[in-house]
Amino acid sequence: MRSLAALILPLLAAPAAAGDIAWQPAVEIAAGRGVRGPWQQNESRYDYVDDASVAMGADGVPALAWVDQGRKDVFFLRVGRSEPVNVSRSPETFSWLPRIALAPKHPERIFVLWQEIVFSGGSHGGEILFARSEDGGASFSQPLNLSNSVAGDGKGRINREVWHNGSLDVAAGADGWVYAAWTEYEGALWVAASRDAGKSFGRPRKIDEPAPARAPALAIGPDGAVYLAWTAGDDEGADIRVAKSTDRGASFGTPVLAERSKGYSDAPKLAVDPAGTLHLVYAQSAGGPFDRYGVHYTRSTDGGQTFRPARPLSAVNAAFPSLSVDASGDLYVAWELFDDHRSRPRGLGIAVSRDAGRTFSAPAFVPQSADPAGRRNGSYQGLLMRKLAASGDGEIAIVNSSLRDNERSRVWLIRGNRGQSPN
Repeated sequence: MRSLAALILPLLAAPAAAGDIAWQPAVEIAAGRGVRGPWQQNESRYDYVDDASVAMGADGVPALAWVDQGRKDVFFLRVGRSEPVNVSRSPETFSWLPRIALAPKHPERIFVLWQEIVFSGGSHGGEILFARSEDGGASFSQPLNLSNSVAGDGKGRINREVWHNGSLDVAAGADGWVYAAWTEYEGALWVAASRDAGKSFGRPRKIDEPAPARAPALAIGPDGAVYLAWTAGDDEGADIRVAKSTDRGASFGTPVLAERSKGYSDAPKLAVDPAGTLHLVYAQSAGGPFDRYGVHYTRSTDGGQTFRPARPLSAVNAAFPSLSVDASGDLYVAWELFDDHRSRPRGLGIAVSRDAGRTFSAPAFVPQSADPAGRRNGSYQGLLMRKLAASGDGEIAIVNSSLRDNERSRVWLIRGNRGQSPN
């Protein structure tokens, strides 16, 4: 088994491989203890920071969210502001694995979606909560419960014994519509839509999917079309499904398989570039959901009806990708790096396309993405995160978290931009 050093040292030797990104020094956003006691529902003795997520508007200013497990809340920070803001404000129940969306034409509007560990009578705890800001993240509305069920919402099930929390996503359109998607423990896939910039949501709609759905991802096209991707649990040969809505989420067309493969495909992410091309990345394992993964890419130029043959972007021991596209149509793909697929990841990899996905740079290690003290990557409740954002003229933001039990935890930000690397 190759070590992590053996995997990343060749990448460090050629830092310009990933699209000539000029990286800035990492900035620590939050730090805390590393206490993870036994699971005792909301009485668990947890005290660490984790679950970093990022988004970026046209101004290139990163918006960050993370979780303070000791306080059981989601926190938000717009880079340049002095103090984090408590979004969830529910110290009696754990708040986990946030996602952020920014309104394309209204940069002061920020939307945060997360999983709240509320036990409503079912076997698994979880509700999907949402809050909005109208002042650039200085304050947030009272959270809305979008799911209101007993089903254990936010569970991304692989099988009845194994799942990832944080099986949810949020996207905002230029027309003021906001969309949220999530799955529940038994496998149902739901989408809720807001026509008034997140002030209220209509009744969630269940997507017709016979298998347990997992890991939904949303994207909105320039024409307002809504794309939804997911994979399936309880199926060691699952492929990525993609469905399209042309009526603002009121209905979705028959799902299309992005590619039929012999392996297990997982953790899709979607993005639509300014030309309307739909881009999809996901992890794929030849040996089922518990074997080694690599990150694959495909795209559709006909509105999700058909996809090009997928191709690998990474070596093995890479999974849980993030995807973003900037204003010029350049693509950025980041992923978790594993020393051994049976252990926690450490550090992040990246590849870049400067020609709308036709070709990609060789995979590279994201500088400063591995904790210098040797702590493993965080997201201990589930690795279905969005750790990468790109916007403006090649501005990039990457977040990560790390933890060592009973020692320390931290969340940090790495920024970069297109240009000649100083290295």
